[in-house]
Amino acid sequence: MKRIVLFAILLTTSLGYTQTLLTYEKSPVFEECDSVAVEQLKSCFNFTLNTFIYENFKVPQIVSDESYVGDVKVLFEVNKDGEFKAIYTDAIYDELKEESKRVFDSLPKIQPATYNGNPTFVQYSISISIPLVEPVENTVLPTDEVNLTAKDSLNATLSSEFDDVNKAIQDYEKLEYNSELNIPFTHSYYARFDDEMNAIGTNSHTAAKPFLYSDVARYYDIKAEKESLSKDTDSWLGRKVFNEHLVEIQGKDYWFTVDPILDLQVGKDSEADFNSTWNNTRGVNIQAGLGKRFNLTASVYESQGRFADYFNQYGESLKAFGPDPAIISGRGIAKRFKENSYDYPVAEAYMSYTPADFLNIQFGHGKNFIGDGYRSLLQSDVASPYPFLKLNATFWKIKYTSTWMWLKDVRDEVVVDKAFLTKYMANHYLSWNVSKKLNIGLFESVMWADANGRGFDVNYLNPIIFFRAIEFQTGQGAGNAILGLSSKYKWNNKVNIYGQFILDEFSLSDVKGGEKSWKNKFGFQLGVKYFNAFEVDNLLLQAEFNRVRPYTYSHNTQILNYGHFNQPMAHLWGANFRELVVIGRYNYKRWFGDAKFIIGQRGFDYNTDEDSFSYGGDIYRNYNDRNADTGVTIGQGNKTNSFMTEIQAGYLLNPETNLKLFTNIIYRDFNPDAVTASTMDSNTVWFSIGVRTDLFNWYNDI
Repeated sequence: MKRIVLFAILLTTSLGYTQTLLTYEKSPVFEECDSVAVEQLKSCFNFTLNTFIYENFKVPQIVSDESYVGDVKVLFEVNKDGEFKAIYTDAIYDELKEESKRVFDSLPKIQPATYNGNPTFVQYSISISIPLVEPVENTVLPTDEVNLTAKDSLNATLSSEFDDVNKAIQDYEKLEYNSELNIPFTHSYYARFDDEMNAIGTNSHTAAKPFLYSDVARYYDIKAEKESLSKDTDSWLGRKVFNEHLVEIQGKDYWFTVDPILDLQVGKDSEADFNSTWNNTRGVNIQAGLGKRFNLTASVYESQGRFADYFNQYGESLKAFGPDPAIISGRGIAKRFKENSYDYPVAEAYMSYTPADFLNIQFGHGKNFIGDGYRSLLQSDVASPYPFLKLNATFWKIKYTSTWMWLKDVRDEVVVDKAFLTKYMANHYLSWNVSKKLNIGLFESVMWADANGRGFDVNYLNPIIFFRAIEFQTGQGAGNAILGLSSKYKWNNKVNIYGQFILDEFSLSDVKGGEKSWKNKFGFQLGVKYFNAFEVDNLLLQAEFNRVRPYTYSHNTQILNYGHFNQPMAHLWGANFRELVVIGRYNYKRWFGDAKFIIGQRGFDYNTDEDSFSYGGDIYRNYNDRNADTGVTIGQGNKTNSFMTEIQAGYLLNPETNLKLFTNIIYRDFNPDAVTASTMDSNTVWFSIGVRTDLFNWYNDI
């Protein structure tokens, strides 16, 4: 490919030295050629340049040792200041390329070419013969003179401006790794630098995710990590597959990259009555930077797939109003594809602007996460992408994150004029590093709908925590406020203890009464991380316990639940559950392996004619039809015990794009006390193998 590109370039620059007075009035002039007639300037330029190369070019030892016979192709320019610059070199040996660049860098400054008496730049191509051949001075016939019109002169001026832009293109320096872009949030990749971010004494804030590259760069050199994984390959195809972005362009005040997105996999579900599971995702990812403070990125996916039977059933249980049969968890609405598969396009994009070192502003369509664990009880990334506006302010020992989101309730019963119901969420999270070891976070969220045509209520643009007073001013039925607390303690540089507490509603009198009131809607998380466990580098072990009481995240107005697109905005399981998660992650160079074990107990609604009460697990149900006011316990209703193991291993094909070869095995045992139309007994093994651009979290543990 690169030889074809070079050949095209050589043709457009007229192979060899075929520039004539048709393109400029006077060619560049070496000092040795000052006294030469105009018609002989090109010949003198050729001879002087070739002589300089012959006298200064040092043939690398490896080339001589291997008795190589061939040439080096060089595309170069002489700019408006008379300076030489090698734009492109092509040779079998890298040593020949480097020596060619060195020689052209050492060329003296000369008189530039001129057009209409004004300095201009010109481009040439040359072949340097190996072994070197001493040049012989030639004379050439005078070139016919051409009278240029005013129009020709104007076109030349415009052409020069366009070429100046091309000339400004530089070698790509991987500026993304110090940019204001987000690092794509996947638990497996964030584990690579989790220990550096959490070292004792660092003033980092690790709960609000995704992180900016510029934030992580202070603690971990991602660029160096990627370069250390680089494969030794000279071919264009090899570099693009294993080391580089497909397209990477950098100019004076801008840069951008373009990459394909793939998720191609095939598998087998032992419980399904169809032959195989599969997924076929194709897309494109674009990253860009304008200046030092403005960045943007966009990812567009076109996907078709069929998953394990339990995953398909869950997707169809999330079905939105309309003819489409399912919502793919974490992705979006899925159309029917063929007989029993799905078509689910997704687009994510955002702009990131940092007007001052302490402030970052983002506006886009995507997901966010708050927490140091695998799950979040405050704000998670398990739901479909949504529009958001986010402000991150970092100063002293504090990071303050405000996020405003435009969400959708897509159930049949809330649709008006065939349009999904829009509701809004505003979250504030204040992270404070109390000491070198202790971090405390305060969280507040409010959900409100477009009641009385008020749309996006400007009252909630208030960037200062706490919302509760605003809720009282606008009416308690106008919004649903949730409070939260997070903490993290660095036991040492290897062990972190973290936790969260969520409070949806609290009745002190009911707590003192000891009757387990339904009003005590709260949950907590407690977890621990062990970095470089047992002295094994890059081995992370993690254990986490989550517990959320019934009716948490739900609301008596039904539409003000803590959800979006029929999915929770916090824990994937909604409410009325307890869960233990144990995770191990290991990576060695480009190889990686993850293991996850989840034991849980949940309480589902029966949804039968005999028992249609709400038992507090479904956050979308109106809790006014609850089964009782007291005696409310976790697991009430259709108690279901579940166990899940997920093991994944693979090889990182391209560190720049996070393209992976992987194999994944899931064992899932799901046992409700009563089998109903909405809660099915399941015992399955799901095996998959494929190649994936890993840019977001897939949660298969539903």
